[in-house]
Amino acid sequence: MQELTLTKPDDWHLHLRDGAALASVVAHSARQFARAIVMPNLQPPVTTVAAALAYRDRILSALPEGANFDPLMTLYLTESTPIAEVEKAAGHAFIQAFKLYPAGATTHSDAGVAKLERIYPLLEAMEKQDVPLLVHGESIAREIDIFDREKAFIDAELDTIIRRFPALRVVFEHATTRDAVQFVRAAGPLVAATLTAQHLLYNRNSLLAGGIRPHFYCLPVLKREIHRQALLEAATSGEAKFFLGTDSAPHPQSGKESACGCAGCYTAHAAIELYAEAFESVGKLENLERFASFNGPRFYRLPVNAEKITLQKTPSEIPARFPFGEEWLIPLRAGESLVWKLMAN
Repeated sequence: MQELTLTKPDDWHLHLRDGAALASVVAHSARQFARAIVMPNLQPPVTTVAAALAYRDRILSALPEGANFDPLMTLYLTESTPIAEVEKAAGHAFIQAFKLYPAGATTHSDAGVAKLERIYPLLEAMEKQDVPLLVHGESIAREIDIFDREKAFIDAELDTIIRRFPALRVVFEHATTRDAVQFVRAAGPLVAATLTAQHLLYNRNSLLAGGIRPHFYCLPVLKREIHRQALLEAATSGEAKFFLGTDSAPHPQSGKESACGCAGCYTAHAAIELYAEAFESVGKLENLERFASFNGPRFYRLPVNAEKITLQKTPSEIPARFPFGEEWLIPLRAGESLVWKLMAN
């Protein structure tokens, strides 16, 4: 196959940052995606409907002229979130979900939840109002190995949430393990998962073999090959429970290439091309549209996009860096070649 036409996809997990950083990256996502679920882990975090709508206005203002891109907002769930804020969110078309960050699990998650039982009244309200819960699924217990934190969270926390709130829609964000795939498949139809391009294409050797490669460092961290294979099988299966979420997370080069580098892979520059490469690697390009364009809208109960995009099998080089405010941003696979190329409309 040399050309592939798809219904325009959406990104169901995206970090856009704010200010000059936002203005530097938002065009990359708008070029490929019609909509995106925008993460709320700014500093300070986006915890109210009012703050989310103000952030949405800033995103729209940063778009290039003529761009057709709809940011869908999330609220950062905290132990002090008022139940009234859940009711406000449920009634607003631009607010799609609440995001659960275990406290300290990833970038800008210090305001997250330390003890899940403290937010049970909020989860009950979300279940009643049919507001989805998006979960960063990692345990924050210091004694648990970083490569085991996803499974530990499933066993100790997420399984309890699913059983206690059976009518709550839940997205297991950026699933990285065979355990997560098995959990999502075994759960009911209200439980789904997003999968990133980096976790479909790479295992932890890409991060650690031959030296530390900081631009492959993200949280949850890349895992063993058996987990990558399980994720790739799930993504390309055509099952409605799995859909595209890049978790594209821009950081300045100085923040990544430092003694304590930031977690996050930047893939928004070539996201759909990278996913196409992953699907083609197992001969499942025919299922890319379902994963990228159909499954997410159906879970969020939104219409499928009317526009189309076209990919051609034409090699192109990924730039070595992009401007990022007053600094530089190094994309995943900087300076290397892409197999597929998104054609201009």
